Amino acid sequence: MCGIAGTYRWPDGKVVTDRLTDVLAHRGPDGAGRYGHPVGDGEVQLGHRRLAIIDLSETGAQPMVSGGLALTYNGELYNAPELRAELAAAGVRFRGTSDTEVLLEAWRRWGTDCLPRLRGMFAFAVFDERTGDLVLARDQLGIKPLFLLRRGAGLMFASELKALAAVNGGSLEVDHAALVASLLYYWVPDSRCAFREAEKLPPGSWLRCRPDGRVERGRFWNLRDVAAEGQERARSGEQPDLAAIVEESNRRHLLSDVPVATFLSGGLDSSYLTALAARHQPGISAYTIAFRAEDAKFEAMPDDLRYARQVAEQFGVDLREIEIAPQVLDLLPQMTYHLDEPIGDPAAINTFLICSAAREAGVKVMLSGMGADELFAGYRKHLANLLALRYQRIPRPLRRGLSRAVDRLPVATSRRGYRSVRFAKRFLSFADLPEETAFRRSYTMYDQDELLALVNPDLAGTVQDVLTEHADIYQDNDLDDFVNRMCLGDSRMFLPGLNLAYTDRSSMAASTEVRVPYVDVEVVKAAFAVPGNRKIAGRQSKAVLKEAAASILPREIVYRPKGLFSAPLRAWMSRDLAPLVREVVNDGVLVSSGLLRRDALARLVAEDAAGHRDFSKHLWHVLTLEYWYRGATSGSGQSQKA
Repeated sequence: MCGIAGTYRWPDGKVVTDRLTDVLAHRGPDGAGRYGHPVGDGEVQLGHRRLAIIDLSETGAQPMVSGGLALTYNGELYNAPELRAELAAAGVRFRGTSDTEVLLEAWRRWGTDCLPRLRGMFAFAVFDERTGDLVLARDQLGIKPLFLLRRGAGLMFASELKALAAVNGGSLEVDHAALVASLLYYWVPDSRCAFREAEKLPPGSWLRCRPDGRVERGRFWNLRDVAAEGQERARSGEQPDLAAIVEESNRRHLLSDVPVATFLSGGLDSSYLTALAARHQPGISAYTIAFRAEDAKFEAMPDDLRYARQVAEQFGVDLREIEIAPQVLDLLPQMTYHLDEPIGDPAAINTFLICSAAREAGVKVMLSGMGADELFAGYRKHLANLLALRYQRIPRPLRRGLSRAVDRLPVATSRRGYRSVRFAKRFLSFADLPEETAFRRSYTMYDQDELLALVNPDLAGTVQDVLTEHADIYQDNDLDDFVNRMCLGDSRMFLPGLNLAYTDRSSMAASTEVRVPYVDVEVVKAAFAVPGNRKIAGRQSKAVLKEAAASILPREIVYRPKGLFSAPLRAWMSRDLAPLVREVVNDGVLVSSGLLRRDALARLVAEDAAGHRDFSKHLWHVLTLEYWYRGATSGSGQSQKA
């Protein structure tokens, strides 16, 4: 895991690449390198910041140059041992033991045809001195980020958007469509970028720059096709051995020359991975979080800690507990800086604090249960959307009466919040809607009218574009299985746009690598070969994964109510952050610039304070968007860093 950057036929490429690489120093504190070579009427420059995980010697240093190829690479290849053996059998002689060298030699032998053979997480740039071609590539599921910016025949790229913004001296223009999308989702979809000129290389794709100015693009893996193939496998009666596939992925993800630990929330996904990891590495460390007692009580949060302790004791895991009582006012601008784009999920703070504690203890690599909910229908929204189909069969007058009754209930008093009321209000906000609209509304922040009321009237067309894009992506499949349609939509949008994005930025801000064994190509193939009625059975979410986990975990862990890897937002908003919310609503740059409407924000604050509706998540995201926008429009090219 590292930070990569570079330029191709860009003015002052050497200076620019060094600056790009310097901004990424937190991603790789173990070493730095740069490579340059003439190309056409200019030059190519590749930069690298190293976080040494595999082959800690200089033979693993980057950019790696050998036989006319130069490579700067971020990620891990979990099938590197097999690829190494195959290449060695074909006569390749390796100097070291790094997966970087395996990737370079695989590229030499197979070119872009090597890409579908790679099993892991990766973003890389490879330059061929013979042809003058530069190729960028990104892994199948978008685990690793790669941002790029093109001007004329020139190109620059980096692992983080803040690097591109920094070297352009604040000249990049904010893309208001991306901000509207961010308001809707509380994250920026992978199809959009917060700055107009910049873009994200799509998952499962590559881009080739040629010396004559031509640019070619290609796709080597498509999740939609994988889902379609999975449906055919399910129809044929093929049943994947999910327990064996998850265990094999977990074992591969433990490959490391430095200590590995796990996240352990006490929920199904992290408990399953931790138990499997403990089989292969007895005494492995795990990190879990707890909240201040008063915050947890106010938020009515489940007691996840006791389940994490139970798993740790049963499997001989060295559990490290971290209380999340952060200085939120300090962490908010710091996290906004590190997250690159306006992402309003406070779970990023948890990840950063856990990874920081792990790094202080000498741990560089952690395993996370990220991705299981998207692939196996584990979120409440998945079950809720199924229940909505039944709800729609209730006579309309009864539905109207129920909706009016629930609308009058408070979501909180001055002393505590009522989660069941929050869930009921959320459910009724989408339960009567058509499938795609209901699914979008079940996890986004606003409906169309609310979003239009919040933003500048000039952005009305942009709001429609963002909503249309969601519909286009959700409906871009031929699946006849409602649950798997939801899983596919989440895996194409929610997973890369939010969960993988904040996990990468938050962990790398602490110079720590997070690996995601569920987000593995073989696990994904197996997941989409499972029909929806085995993912949600009755009211049991993630049923097929629970069956697999029950072979190793106690039933109390497997079938416990779902926990939340989140934060006590209502408590923070009513205490720590209340003055800041008032300041942003009255005098913030989003309001003063005309992007957001003061009266609409004030209504959110008033309704939240009265306990009528829960807008804590909305207001938290407005704060993150405010801090991001301040930095993006200040002329510095970077968000504010605490």
